[in-house]
Amino acid sequence: MTTMAQSAAPATAGLRRVLTLRDLILYGIVVIQPVAPMSSFGVLHAKGQGHVVTMILFAMVAMLLTALSYGRMARVYPSAGSAFVYVGKEIHPVLGFVTGWSMVMDYLLNPTICIVWCSKGMMEFLPGVPFIFWALGFFALFTGLNLRGVRTSAHFNSVMAAGMGVVILVFLAAAIRYIGAHVTGAEEFTRPFYDPQRWSTNGVLAGTSVAVLTYIGFDGISTLSEEVENPRRNVLLATVLTCLAIGVLSTIEVYAAQLIHPGPFPEAQKDTAFAHAAALTGGGLFTLIIVTLLVANGGSGTAALLGAARLLYGMGRSGALPPRFFAAIDPRGVPRNNVVAVGVLSLVGALLLEASGGYDLGAQLLNFGAFIAFMGVNLATFAHYFMRQRQRTVSNAVLPLAGFAICLLLWLNLSPLAKIVGVVWLAVGLAFGAWKTRGFRSGLVTFDMPPE
Repeated sequence: MTTMAQSAAPATAGLRRVLTLRDLILYGIVVIQPVAPMSSFGVLHAKGQGHVVTMILFAMVAMLLTALSYGRMARVYPSAGSAFVYVGKEIHPVLGFVTGWSMVMDYLLNPTICIVWCSKGMMEFLPGVPFIFWALGFFALFTGLNLRGVRTSAHFNSVMAAGMGVVILVFLAAAIRYIGAHVTGAEEFTRPFYDPQRWSTNGVLAGTSVAVLTYIGFDGISTLSEEVENPRRNVLLATVLTCLAIGVLSTIEVYAAQLIHPGPFPEAQKDTAFAHAAALTGGGLFTLIIVTLLVANGGSGTAALLGAARLLYGMGRSGALPPRFFAAIDPRGVPRNNVVAVGVLSLVGALLLEASGGYDLGAQLLNFGAFIAFMGVNLATFAHYFMRQRQRTVSNAVLPLAGFAICLLLWLNLSPLAKIVGVVWLAVGLAFGAWKTRGFRSGLVTFDMPPE
């Protein structure tokens, strides 16, 4: 099969292996946000009639299975392309391209949504300053930090993780004091997990599809595989440990919030429900939580833009996207073209979302693309270990297939509009691939693995 990029890829320096296991975990924690469930707490509470803790735990099971698959595939292919490479190599190049195209939507929407949230957050403090001013400012911040190189981003992540950790400790200390004084009945401590009077299986499934947003970003760790020391070991460990750490933290946070304020919350408080619950403990926690979420979304946007740029680099080097532009690396080892392109697209997307009022649609679309990639990676893991390598163990069959099945179930529970828009995005990608290969009659991509 002929390839599209063998002669076109520019002869440039490769990415540099400078990230440690600690850097990877911090990157994953920041891009996911250890305070992630605080932003979606009110939405989850409404969808699942309470039961936020249960939905977070259900989502963690699905994401741990998928995280394991990501880590195992990173051992086989330590490449910046992540799921795009895994699916393309193990199943079919066209399906790999579709996976990569879905991830592009996912990765572009993450910094886009962060720009929207941060801009809206600043307008709470300075309502007279227009949205576009803040959007331009956060676009410049996210892009500028990434243009300075991956080490700069790693140091920024360390500061962000430490700051959010302090806020979580402050909240938990206040929550323990409040719960000790106000929560006495044994049933009150179990109600966040299961309330027979309010349980709805459909509601919990729909809420779990959104709760997965709490974990979105752990897959970005594998896009940094070419910048990691000992990637075959560290990517697997970082992916699973990050997912587990976020799951435990998130469960504790929402459990405490539900004990403080069992709900329901007024519609006007849905987006800031966690902060309103924290406010009951006193001590100015409402403002502290809002400011923390503002900072967290800033860190997440910066880290998500980093992952998006590396994904486009992997697709460009493989020939799925024009390599002269997308596979170029500057002397610092930064895919500068991709960083700027993702930043500009995120800015435009933020302005469009602001004009349409479609923040919720943006979050649902982000999950649409993520689930496509998650299902693909689980199937690729099954294909590689169980089918190709003939390691016919129960774990090699059950774990990836269970991960695929759960992700499929949650994908089916996304809103109809999100699925329609997502399918249109996939159709555009397939049309581009067909045009690029004259009806798929020539090779779509080539997957050259970098030296370790």
